[in-house]
Amino acid sequence: MPQTVPTASKLLDLLSLKGKVVVVTGASGPRGMGIEAARGCAEMGADVAITYASRKEGADKNVEELTKDYGIKAKAYKCNVADFKSCEQLVADVLKDFGKINGFVANAGATADSGIIDGSKEDWDHVIQTDLNGTAYCAKAVGPHFKKQGSGSFVITASMSGHIANYPQEQTSYNVAKAGCIHMAKSLANEWRDFARVNSISPGYIDTGLSDFVDQKVQDLWNSMIPMNRNGHAKELKGAYVYFLSDASTYTTGTDLIIDGGYTAR
Repeated sequence: MPQTVPTASKLLDLLSLKGKVVVVTGASGPRGMGIEAARGCAEMGADVAITYASRKEGADKNVEELTKDYGIKAKAYKCNVADFKSCEQLVADVLKDFGKINGFVANAGATADSGIIDGSKEDWDHVIQTDLNGTAYCAKAVGPHFKKQGSGSFVITASMSGHIANYPQEQTSYNVAKAGCIHMAKSLANEWRDFARVNSISPGYIDTGLSDFVDQKVQDLWNSMIPMNRNGHAKELKGAYVYFLSDASTYTTGTDLIIDGGYTAR
């Protein structure tokens, strides 16, 4: 059965998330992509459930900010996306507390700091299990609810690294995982065509603090390969998340949106 055309016509109404509940995984940091996605949703009126793996204090602080600044309902949940039972419990808890889930942002992930030869088997397994399998587990956990509900939007945080092989750092596991996430979005868009939309966002180098450990000379080399000659800020992504989660994108599914300052255009 084809998904319906939205009843609203004005753009602000199409972009509104009032009355919707959105889950964002990996949103415990102060300036990461997860919290910016949550802020964007809250700005547009959605109630928000965010998750953390270990930084409970950060997640609680973000919940306090979201509630105070935007007047919406927000709550934090501990979730290890690499564990399917944890993802199932997350969905069950959010449904109990909020009554429904309209959108789900699979954002939690892990970075890589080694290649195939230099890294251990455990290093490889950790990245693949978190970034690729963790995304699939989130989809498997929330998918049945979307199907029963007859609607939903699943948004995956992928990466430009799913399109290119980064240089000079070696991060094959991460590149492979994110390439899988992009294709997972396309595949799920087809699989869920009767009841939900699935899209992915592929950011380039975003200043979230996760790359602060990288030598400055390497970071300068990165910037030299970016036509805009700078890293992005996470707030420059939140409009994309809102678009995919809102009724403004009801004819958009199976799409990957690259936001990389032009890196992959070269």
